[in-house]
Parts: sequence; structure tokens; C-alpha cells
Amino acid sequence: MSIARIDFATTQHTQFVDITDRIREEVRDSGLREGRVHLQSLHTTLGLAVNENEPLLLRDFAGLLERVAPVGAGYEHDDFSRRFEVAVDESVNGHAHCRQLLLSAFATLLVEDGELVLGRWQSVFAVELDGPRRRQLALQLDGTFQARHRTAPEALVELELTRQLLVDPESVAAPMRRLVEAGGKRLRPKLVQLTSAMGPRHDALRAAELAAAVELLHNATLIHDDYVDESTHRRGQPTVAAAEGPERAIAIGDYYFAKATRLIAEMGHPGVTSAVAEALEAICASQIDDVALRGAYPGDRESYMRVIRGKTASLFAAACASGAMLAGASPDVVGALRRFGELLGTAFQMADDMVDFSPSSGKPVGLDIRQRVLSLPLIYAAEDRVVGPEVRRLLAGSLGDAQVGRVAELVTSSEALPRVREEATELIDAAVRELEAVELDGLRPVLVGIARSAVDRAS
Repeated sequence: MSIARIDFATTQHTQFVDITDRIREEVRDSGLREGRVHLQSLHTTLGLAVNENEPLLLRDFAGLLERVAPVGAGYEHDDFSRRFEVAVDESVNGHAHCRQLLLSAFATLLVEDGELVLGRWQSVFAVELDGPRRRQLALQLDGTFQARHRTAPEALVELELTRQLLVDPESVAAPMRRLVEAGGKRLRPKLVQLTSAMGPRHDALRAAELAAAVELLHNATLIHDDYVDESTHRRGQPTVAAAEGPERAIAIGDYYFAKATRLIAEMGHPGVTSAVAEALEAICASQIDDVALRGAYPGDRESYMRVIRGKTASLFAAACASGAMLAGASPDVVGALRRFGELLGTAFQMADDMVDFSPSSGKPVGLDIRQRVLSLPLIYAAEDRVVGPEVRRLLAGSLGDAQVGRVAELVTSSEALPRVREEATELIDAAVRELEAVELDGLRPVLVGIARSAVDRAS
């Protein structure tokens, strides 16, 4: 038997938290091959449910809970004068306890051949009824376990990145190593690895090689971007351009563009090579457009969309398509994943634009403004009838700290951020719909979770 805990935080008073991926991780880490996962809520106002992760359905369920046990109704549980030893900070939550009676505090899930047994559209939810709170679930896994000798997919990518940087000349490897080891979301390699499991020729080591090459390619684009934007720091470290000088930064970025494409070509799959090469062409062409458009800053939506589809979405699309092609997935699956990746990448960049105006982002608020980077929130704020004239006037002049701060205030006070968030959410909904018509061997909930989190991070 293996014992584990799942910890998470909720953000709303009623919230459906998809914990399917977390349970799958525990199954993989434990080495459980055949058996059961026993799941227990450790809170009386947190239920468990298995259902479809579909927004309209979840909204209907939330409405049902409100009708059955309304928040504003009277509950004897909330009459603290009739209860003993009630904490001073006890919340009024009789409705949440009543709602929990409609759910279950525990669930048992089956595991076969190392995989969680769920229907094609099913997900496992922790249902928050009295948030926001810190929550914990207890897991017990029992059955037949295999020896824990397999390396996790993420670790394979890190090992491959380390191996590739070890064989390069130190003059180029050291700056790239600093950038790679500084972290990053590793979202593109994760998409490669996930989609590489959707065909009959799945090979974890070859998938890790492709994923590492895509990550090197992505980091090479960051080196060039930081030089063009005159950025001094990335991921908390000096940029390659700041540390090594602009000439060396360009050469290092070029080196890893060349190396990544060579590694991919040596895998011997023409379709994969073409997919990544096309993305690289789009990235370079869009970088030229990006620089040219800064003369008309902040630009317009059409120009912005053209740039981010090339600079960001193209590599997301290539990561999804190339992983599936490497594993021999059908053309229908490859096409759906390519479209999913493009929509995801576009929404991801929109969400990244919103993060620039968040004090909790970890970087100075308004950094994109200072560097005159194309930004959809800024474009919408400049078009706003109320704040637009002042935004355009400030952007037309020099951008010191006071001007940047004022522009950021104007953006956040306008409808620009909600408008961008709504568009990004619509793109994610469209991306999810691309997955509905094809069979993805049970990985659809994982991809949907990644897509939803792309916008959630900017909330």
C-alpha cells in the first residue's frame, strides 16, 4: 500500500477543482499497476465527484446546489448561540454542509496497467463548497506495484537538456545553461511528450529528445527577444545579452537554432522536421514584423494577432503536431492537435500580456510598456473612449517611471484586461473543441487542464 496527500487552494466559495492529473501523478509515482485508489476528503465542506469537465454542466450543478441549499437561507448550524466551543473565526456555512450531503466525501477509482480507469469524458473533481480555503485530500493506493525504476517523463527532458549542453563548446553552453537552469514552464516540451503518447510507436526516449530540442529552440528565441527588447533580466537572472554582450548573444541564439534543427533532422522523421522548421520560419518572420510595428506603437489588434501567431502560437502548434507525428498518430489526430496548439499558444500569449499588469507576477509592473512590446491590453486601452486619449499621449512621449506607472494604472482601470481575458477564454474553449472529434487515448482531460491553466494563471 502507498499513502499520499493532495494539497491545493481554492479561490471561490463554490468551485470545481479537476484533480485528475494529480491522481494520475500519484499513480505513476507509486508504480501501481493493477489496483485501486481510495480518495478521502479531509473536510466536511469539500466533496468529491466524477463527471465531465464541461463548463456549462458545472454551472448547472452549481445552480442546482444553490437552489437546494441557498447561501442566504437560515440554518440551525449557523446559530452559534446553540452550539458549544465554536471558534471565534468560525464562518457561517450551514449551506455548505447541507450541500455536501448531495456529494460524497470519498471515492474509489480503479487502476489497470498503470492507468487510471475513467470514461472518455470523465474527470475527478474536488468540489469546494465554502471557499476560498486551503484543502487536503488523503489517498491510499493498493494493489500490485512495480519497482520504482522508471524515470519520470519530465526528468528525461532535463537529462537530455543536460546531456546536450555538456557536449557543446563551453563558450556557448554556459550562457544557455544559465538560462535553462533558471527554470521556465517547460510547457512546449510537455506538450511534445503528451502528444507523443497518442500513436502506436510511442517511445519515451525519442519523445524526450524531441522535447529537449524544442525547448532549446524556444530558449534560443528568448535570447534573441531579450536582445531586441533590451531586457536586462529573465527568470531572475541577467539575460544572455546583458551578461555576454549583444554580439555574443546573437551568435549563441543562432548556434542553438542550428543545433536544435539538426537534432530534430537526425531523428529521421521528415514530417517532424518540416513541422518545426515551418514554426522557425514563422517565428523569424514575426520577429521582423514585431520590430517594424513598434514604430506605430501600441499598434492594432490585427497586427498583434499576426505577430503572436508567428512568435508564440506556431511553436505550440509544432510541439503538439510533431509529438503526435513522431509516434505515428493518424492525420486526423495530428491535425486536431496542431489546431489545439495554435489556439492554446495564442491564448497563452494573451494571458502573458495580462500578467504584465499584475503586481504578483514577479516582474516589474509595466515592463512591456517600458520596452514597447506589442500588448493586447495596451492596444485595447488605447482604443478606450475614456482612458484612450491619455494612454496615446503618454505613449507618444518618453516613458519614464512615472509615465509607465500611469499607463499601467489606466490599463487596469479600463475594460482592457477583462476584454482580453474573455477573448483568451474563448480561444481556449475553441482549442478544447478541437479535441472532441478525435480519440486521444484518455489524455484529453490532461490537455484540457493545461489549456485552462493558460488563462487561469493571469486571473
